[in-house]
Amino acid sequence: MCGIVGYVGSRQCLPILIEGLKRLEYRGYDSAGVAVQENGKLDMVKAAGKIRQLEARLDSHPLAGIYGIAHTRWATHGEPNDLNAHPHTDASGKVMLVHNGIIENYGVLKAALKKEGHGFKTETDTEVLAHLVGKYLTRGMKLEHAVGARAARRRGHLRHRRRVRGRAGNAGGRAQGQPTGRGRCGRGVLPRVRRGADR
Repeated sequence: MCGIVGYVGSRQCLPILIEGLKRLEYRGYDSAGVAVQENGKLDMVKAAGKIRQLEARLDSHPLAGIYGIAHTRWATHGEPNDLNAHPHTDASGKVMLVHNGIIENYGVLKAALKKEGHGFKTETDTEVLAHLVGKYLTRGMKLEHAVGARAARRRGHLRHRRRVRGRAGNAGGRAQGQPTGRGRCGRGVLPRVRRGADR
């Protein structure tokens, strides 16, 4: 199972994101990653393996910021490795996205994007989603419309969070077919999870 944690607030988000991921460990996963925005710049760290491998990477590449997303992945498309771990970006690197679920028609969407000149770095269906959102944003769509246009083109179940550089506060989610929960711990936002709630 995959897990998603997001935080937008006034505190440094990395400890909150990591704690949220640790609370989702019981679900099982093969890689983890985080993306944080600070001063309009997005940065991410990913690692195959357990959250402790991600934490070791963060020791040598610390992230700071008050907006962020984090993800644990159970591979469905592509090998469980650093490259295929989430988050994924569009071609510009301005959109970072994490996603739970399977995009059944990602191969068709990827082929169409390749014909338009998009290059892909991973074997995942999630990278296709990031490229679709980025494509619509470059056409001048607002974020909400770009996500809606992307959602209309794919088949499957999803839950995702995304960050867009230069548009602070534009973090959100879209759910289809799976429950989304949110909880609070102290002043930080953490996931509220119920065992057996997800497929």
